[in-house]
Amino acid sequence: MYKIFDIHTHTYPEAIAEKAVTALGRFYNFTPEGKGTYAELEQAGAQAQVCGFLLFSVATNAHQVAKVNDCIADQVALSRANGFDTVGFAGMHQDFPDFEGEVLRARELGLRGVKLHPDIQAINIDDPRLMPLYAILEREKLPLYMHMGDNRLEYRFSTARRLRNVLERYPELVVVAAHLGGYQAWMDAPALAKYPRVWFDTSSVLWATTPGFASDLIHTLGTDRVMFGTDYPVKLYESELARFFALDLTKAERTAILYDNAARFLGLGSAN
Repeated sequence: MYKIFDIHTHTYPEAIAEKAVTALGRFYNFTPEGKGTYAELEQAGAQAQVCGFLLFSVATNAHQVAKVNDCIADQVALSRANGFDTVGFAGMHQDFPDFEGEVLRARELGLRGVKLHPDIQAINIDDPRLMPLYAILEREKLPLYMHMGDNRLEYRFSTARRLRNVLERYPELVVVAAHLGGYQAWMDAPALAKYPRVWFDTSSVLWATTPGFASDLIHTLGTDRVMFGTDYPVKLYESELARFFALDLTKAERTAILYDNAARFLGLGSAN
């Protein structure tokens, strides 16, 4: 039996979850499996014997930032009260007027990093407007979780090249390059492997490519820096774990990706 931590989940308030999930599916032209609520995620996670989640949401405008962060903090508190070893990351938007104030407030709420989704937020990840945020995160030793990639020409906000520009400028910044470094744009991802402070997750990869390709890319990026994620509500555990166990990985590599790497990244306990 493997210990499992889901490193990539999106949850929304009950009142807007259906609308948010519909918009997500429309944006990517797919049908998410989940409803986007924390209640469903917890139930599904409990059935799959998942021990915890990294929760975050996307702020689509500056006015949403504080509300998003308050909501995630509340959901983390509920999750931990219900026995899960759950962590939350704050949302941020490029037009928010006080990066430092909100980052520090989010940390006081117990949130332990920042998540950006450049495609939905319509900003290049190497845009000068985001540089002060990166400087704050580097200084405060808080990680940045970054949606990466898209093969549509109008959504080239988060290419590997743009992330390399950020990494060269902020060499101490810790970054998770989600979706194995580039959703639907994986040929560019290996260029990120040379940066030791970059981590990766498997979310929205395994259903979109072949087991052989995904296995090879995981080994290229480093099995000690790849973490398992469902991208909930995109996928639920039964289907995503079946795809994960179809990969060409050793037992030790599966153990690392399903839990141990996330434990090191987030400072959780060991799998034993």
